[in-house]
Amino acid sequence: MAQNGTHRGMREDGVVAASDGTRIAYSLYRGEGRARLALVHSLAMDRHFWDAVVTELDPAFDILAYDCRGHGASDKLAAPYSVELFARDLAELMNSIGWSNAVVAGASMGGCVSLAFAAGYPERTAGLGLIDTTAWYGADAPKAWAERAEKALAGGMSAMVDFQKSRWFSDAFRAANPDLVDRAVRTFVANDVNAYARTCEMLGACDMRSALSSFNMPVSIAVGEEDYATPVAMAEALRSAIPNARFQTIESVRHFTPLEVPGKIAAVLQDLCQEASFQ
Repeated sequence: MAQNGTHRGMREDGVVAASDGTRIAYSLYRGEGRARLALVHSLAMDRHFWDAVVTELDPAFDILAYDCRGHGASDKLAAPYSVELFARDLAELMNSIGWSNAVVAGASMGGCVSLAFAAGYPERTAGLGLIDTTAWYGADAPKAWAERAEKALAGGMSAMVDFQKSRWFSDAFRAANPDLVDRAVRTFVANDVNAYARTCEMLGACDMRSALSSFNMPVSIAVGEEDYATPVAMAEALRSAIPNARFQTIESVRHFTPLEVPGKIAAVLQDLCQEASFQ
């Protein structure tokens, strides 16, 4: 395991094997153990999606960021994906680093995985952060996500870039931050296209609505005001279904709020960690 110094303490980079042999790459930022926060990235991104948010969080927090299977430096086995499988990967990763429970927060795809984790491992979910996400993409989701997968398979990841950039970031942010936008694009186009297609199919099949009413951990929901990938109405549906969930709309931003307004997302997660109970 490599160790790298950062201004917020020590970062440990490692790889663990899931129960089916898939290797999951991760970064663990060790603080003073005041809170434990696991971060799950968006579709076709990787653990570095959270870098700017991590720098804004309390350095006393222990923070886990990792590459979901099929993404980043994690393995990309040719097998079907499900949000429940991705949630199991996180549970096994937490076992490996010795975490009994944590606040689990995810953006977009990562939010779907976080919902599946909270449903499958409620005793291990000290709090739940749902950022620019939904429990269900709608009745036409299987068809729409299959079409996106087919477009990527036919034309490669680069064929999707223009479509994605306008969904990810507001027009003003793209104009003012071309280097950050370019980094997100490079991460996107570096994806294994077959793994991307399997993940699209996973999101088309995702439906976590039946679990929402059972959540009794602290829950915070945040969504960009201009997000049209997972619109405000989808976030409001989460708020209506989850008892006592907190809700925040962030003005003038789109789908990648952890990149566009990392300080605001860090504040949401900071408050959530302070409300959570850790074992």
